[in-house]
Amino acid sequence: MTSNEARRKGLALALLCTAQFMVVLDFSIVNVALPSMQRDLGFSTQNLQWVISAYSLTLGGLLLLGGRLGDIYGRRFLFILGLGLFAFASLAGGLAPSGLWLIGARAVQGIGSALIAPTSLSLISTTFAEGAERNRAFGVVGSVASAGFAAGAILGGLLTSTLGWRWVMFVNVPIGILAMVVTPLVLQEHRVQDGQNRVDVGGAFTVTTGIIALVYALSQGNDTGWLSFQTLGLLVLAVILLTAFVLIEARVPSPLVRLSIFRLRTVTSANLVTLLAPGVFGALVFILTLYMQKVLDYSAISTGLAFLPLAAIILLISNIVPRFVTRIGVKPFMVGGLVVLFVGILLLTQISVQGNYPSALLPGLIVVSLGMGPVFSTMVIAATDGVSDDEQGLASGLFNTSLQVGSGLVLAIVVAVSSARTIALLQVGGSTVKVATTAGLQYALYVCAGLAILAGVVAFFALQSTKKSTPTRDISSPEVPTLQQSKSGV
Repeated sequence: MTSNEARRKGLALALLCTAQFMVVLDFSIVNVALPSMQRDLGFSTQNLQWVISAYSLTLGGLLLLGGRLGDIYGRRFLFILGLGLFAFASLAGGLAPSGLWLIGARAVQGIGSALIAPTSLSLISTTFAEGAERNRAFGVVGSVASAGFAAGAILGGLLTSTLGWRWVMFVNVPIGILAMVVTPLVLQEHRVQDGQNRVDVGGAFTVTTGIIALVYALSQGNDTGWLSFQTLGLLVLAVILLTAFVLIEARVPSPLVRLSIFRLRTVTSANLVTLLAPGVFGALVFILTLYMQKVLDYSAISTGLAFLPLAAIILLISNIVPRFVTRIGVKPFMVGGLVVLFVGILLLTQISVQGNYPSALLPGLIVVSLGMGPVFSTMVIAATDGVSDDEQGLASGLFNTSLQVGSGLVLAIVVAVSSARTIALLQVGGSTVKVATTAGLQYALYVCAGLAILAGVVAFFALQSTKKSTPTRDISSPEVPTLQQSKSGV
């Protein structure tokens, strides 16, 4: 590799890391600013959640379509379009004169993110050679994205406390514009060259509406009731639409999702882990944020800074692990990371009303970060392993969809369990609000621990371990050989 090519790839990786960081950051950076948004724009408590839900619904529902459109019409083109939409919506959101305007801007941000997230991962696959080079690139992106979860709380608290909540939106504008300008200079265009440039309209409609119905049902279940007509109706609708999607994909000549991709066992099992592990981590950040602010009375800035060790260690570990994946394989790191994550969550279950940061939180946070670092850096490697270049957008879309749906599902379960326990203690009497809240959060942590070990079981029994990346192959053929694995793989 020449020095110019190495420099170009370095700039490309920095650009794609920035884009992924921006997408992930927007999940958590807004949370801290919600009370200020409510005061300035007159949100009701019930409608305030739409600032979050509008973003997650459009993002989760359009990821598969965004990834496939990138395969067909060009990943660099869709990446730039996504950056433009995201920057424009961020500017509009920062200037929002009303709550409805802000919700609309957040929905457009989600559309932009649905184009950015899968195309950026597939651009890594087509820019970096399969093997050690690509593994290192994915490791860097994974570490930066994972750090974005914790960094969002820190940056959101700082911006809201100093410049005001509108800068939580404005901060994306210069980053998005700069990324748009740099993209044509460092990234090459890539699209499918087989002439199959038709969009599967039926598949796109059923999977998009099905995922939106599912994510909406999960996000609203705690407010409307899990046995309410709305929740059950939406869940049934989601099942019907997603079943129809599978039937359509099995019959159309140019499907949105080639079902043969699930023949790659590593890809399938990696997506199953992605349904659980990132959701556990996100729920963990949510639980500890509530504990610090509602029980320990931390300020927004103090809460954000408390997550700094978590972000720093994950960033460090996620950069180290990919250096050894090519020789050792994905499976040991993923299974081991999930076991360590389980231990860290168990340490955090010892939180109490009289707890403090050094003894009640810091040890558990350190162990959790040591576990999530390897998991974050290996999930995306496994989720795209053995996939042909023409299908990388599809694989990236599946990975991101699993992440979004799983995160919504885990958070909904955790919040339901925590709320039920807190309410039960308050109704019985004899417990203060802080005691009941802490008990509810402890129950939520036990659920997170259970889901973490479930993800570990899936990884142990279902994931194949390769000591070197498998050769790229066209998975669209019906005669796909079984993914090669090492003798030590399951």
